Amino acid sequence: MPEATGVSARRRAFLGAFLGWMLDGYDYTILLLVLLDIKDDFHVSNEAAGWLGTATLAMRLVGGLAAGWAADRWGRRGPLMLSIAWYSLFSLLSGLAPTFQVLLLFRVLFGLGMGGEWAAGMPLVLEHYPEQRRGFVLGVLQGAYSWGFILAAAAFHYGAPYFERINVPVWRGLFLTGVLPALLILWIRARVPESPLWLSGRVGPAPRAASWRLLGRGDVLRATGVLALVMFAYQSMSYWLPTLLRGRGLVPLTFLIALNVGGIIGAAFWGRLAGSPRGARRAIAIGAVLSLVSLPLFLLADAAWMMWIGAFAIGLTGAGIIGVMPAYVGSHFDTASRGTGWGIVYHAGAAVGALSPFLIGLMWDAGWDLGMAMMAGVGIATALALVLLSFRGSK
Repeated sequence: MPEATGVSARRRAFLGAFLGWMLDGYDYTILLLVLLDIKDDFHVSNEAAGWLGTATLAMRLVGGLAAGWAADRWGRRGPLMLSIAWYSLFSLLSGLAPTFQVLLLFRVLFGLGMGGEWAAGMPLVLEHYPEQRRGFVLGVLQGAYSWGFILAAAAFHYGAPYFERINVPVWRGLFLTGVLPALLILWIRARVPESPLWLSGRVGPAPRAASWRLLGRGDVLRATGVLALVMFAYQSMSYWLPTLLRGRGLVPLTFLIALNVGGIIGAAFWGRLAGSPRGARRAIAIGAVLSLVSLPLFLLADAAWMMWIGAFAIGLTGAGIIGVMPAYVGSHFDTASRGTGWGIVYHAGAAVGALSPFLIGLMWDAGWDLGMAMMAGVGIATALALVLLSFRGSK
């Protein structure tokens, strides 16, 4: 069974998944940047605005499971292309939503494609690279989401004045741009090769092991729990961050660039450190501790320059350790069950983490300062993740 493919094929597989995940991040991050505008247009509470994120992220589980099973059954490329088409369509429709309820429905459906892209794209890349390079490559690939965040922040910064000039609500105009990733499908279909490991191991229906029963394994259950807590911490920070910055009268662009440049560097660094399951656990633990130290520097600082440094530090540590997760989760499954298992575990963790936008919105409505609510969400979840990682025999 081949362990890797030619350099050109690897790079095209990597680029296809990288661009798909980057543009997925772009489409989702638009929502975070325009929450204030949506709240004003539809006159909804912070709790309701939080539901937009929670519902979207929770549906990643369904999309990840469906696309992961399809990727094990029919190959990685088809589900990857379908997922990109799906999230592009529902980004477009989100910009046309006549009511808040319809917008919520479209964001729920958007989440299906968001989950599917990850579950199909990550195995495609992993299975083109030799084992010793996978941690670093997947860390860089995970950092594509941060590139999408930067791209969305730039689109908001430069696009908002344009949409205001032509009398189009900013949030509608930006959601409409989310259809552009669909063009990527043509290139993937023509240029991105199928996984060599999947092709060589193709035997018909996906094996019985690739099911919800995977969560009954102790090592898989612990991995899911760690991932859920890390994702809860990450979403506690990232979902409400643009709203926090705009509420403080700050221009989000430079802070979001600092955060996500840190995330890009951190994802590659921590991914490289995660050369084995134990290495992944060590990288997650170190990154989590450093993120707790960095958090007050950003959320409690008064000076803009300190907040900028804090944003970069949190990106390097808290956001960066997400780069460990592809290697950490993928190490628990073989080729035949990787798509389904990865889709279940990663998105089950993300579904639990999806509660954070709603809960922090609820705390804000209840009288908490938004920054303190975010700090509580990040701090508690990160501390619990460290406790779970410390269990003897955990993988």
